[in-house]
Amino acid sequence: MEIVTHFVNDSIEFYKWSLSIADKRVEKWPLMESPFPTLAISVLYLLFLWLGPKYMQHREPFQLRKTLIVYNFSMVVLNFYIWKELYLGSRAAGYSFRCQPVNYSNDVNEVRIAAALWWYYISKGVEYLDTVFFILRKKFNQVSFLHVYHHCTMFILWWIGIKWVAGGQSLFGAHINAAIHVVMYLYYALAAFGPKIQKYLWWKKYLTIIQMIQFHVTIGHAAHSLYIDCDFPQWMHWALIGYAVTFIILFANFYYQTYRRHPRKEGTPKSGKAITNGDSVVTNGLSKAEEKQAAAENGKTQKKGRAKHD
Repeated sequence: MEIVTHFVNDSIEFYKWSLSIADKRVEKWPLMESPFPTLAISVLYLLFLWLGPKYMQHREPFQLRKTLIVYNFSMVVLNFYIWKELYLGSRAAGYSFRCQPVNYSNDVNEVRIAAALWWYYISKGVEYLDTVFFILRKKFNQVSFLHVYHHCTMFILWWIGIKWVAGGQSLFGAHINAAIHVVMYLYYALAAFGPKIQKYLWWKKYLTIIQMIQFHVTIGHAAHSLYIDCDFPQWMHWALIGYAVTFIILFANFYYQTYRRHPRKEGTPKSGKAITNGDSVVTNGLSKAEEKQAAAENGKTQKKGRAKHD
């Protein structure tokens, strides 16, 4: 029992010490004073993962087409804003992408970068809605381990990033990821319009490839920083490398299962078949009712074609 008591006391002391060296600029920003709001939101997310399917089990799936269109286009705007702010702020501050220590001053450009990274962290919390929409639409098979692992860990880990290193080397990964999310959510917004638009979205599998390239670039960037002994917490670089490796494995497995082991022709996707957005696994945007409607439209087209042929 004494060992447990010492462990608890040491943990509390370490927690207090770590807060004492945190970035004072972000201390009073929403959700940043303590990790408990972020952890509470994540626990509620996990509870919904458990209770949501039970609630929907004997209910009809929600359509949510208009909601998905608005949500996905909103995420395009948010991620473009984050990318734009990081680009302009880092350029004005003269950032080096090879090695950039965190500048904790109240310089206008440094605060601008920190604010953009805070919005990036917030966007990871908003992305929990991806899972909520899957469950409300009864797309339970899309809520995979990859999907949940990514969403839950990103929101929590980026709280740590903003709390202690809101700038410097932290900018690199967020900047790339925000750009990819602009393309990713644009795809989902267009896919939500239905089969008339989806036939033009031939580039869906390249989202997975781009994400895997991103993870390799991130590993290379972190390894280079370690090699040149960049003035940035080394344990964060090592943790980032390990984290990125897990995503490479998970996304490579998804890509193999989806496009190699069971390949299908582009332009004729099976209804409800999962695709990747680099962060989560999503469907082609059709509910069961929409699938029936699409099938009916295809049937009419085929009948017209046969009539003309006769």
